Amino acid sequence: MFSVAAITLSLAALASAAPTAGQWASTSVSVTPHDKFSSSVGVLGCHIDTNRVAYFPYFPSCDSPCIEVSNGERSVYLLHIDQSGGAFDISYDAWNYLQNGQSALENPTIGGGIPASWKRVEADKCAHLIKTDTGKLPLSAANSMGFYAGCGPESWIGQNAELRNIQNSACTLGHDEVCTLDLSVSNQPSCPHQLGIQTELKDRPVKNIDYGTRVESTAV
Repeated sequence: MFSVAAITLSLAALASAAPTAGQWASTSVSVTPHDKFSSSVGVLGCHIDTNRVAYFPYFPSCDSPCIEVSNGERSVYLLHIDQSGGAFDISYDAWNYLQNGQSALENPTIGGGIPASWKRVEADKCAHLIKTDTGKLPLSAANSMGFYAGCGPESWIGQNAELRNIQNSACTLGHDEVCTLDLSVSNQPSCPHQLGIQTELKDRPVKNIDYGTRVESTAV
């Protein structure tokens, strides 16, 4: 359950972290590889392309989760769904592609930061990275309400995200079902099964590509 106070705090945090005009313009950074999927706002890895995620030091935007990162002639679109402690991390496979033009499953490389530029772009440029039947960004019904409600119903997140009864971003617990939310009735989503149920979910594995290898492992 979330409270009005929690939503107020979330709104304040989102407002302070909202993208400025400069964040919509191209900015030069050093991007580093990240080989373990996570999402601080509860995006479900089993319904997105986890090889195309940005882990940037900014809180994910309510207006567009889509970032374009470029290194010379190569560029990738990434879902910005996690806040790092300060690094400009991106999925290992995306970093590998910017480095050598190939997937980490084909020709894995190792290394640290590479020079790149990034800019936030329109959300529809990342539509192919979202794998739900509805095309909506999948959020954990039990654990994403601060972000979802804090963004507000008129934001891109409010209009284009859905709540699913999966407990964690690695999709190992819960039921893969869409929930509904009617704030005039309750401040909790309503799901076919109990909200936040801890049933083991075995058929929605989230895969990482382990750093420096062609090996895929299951996220936990």
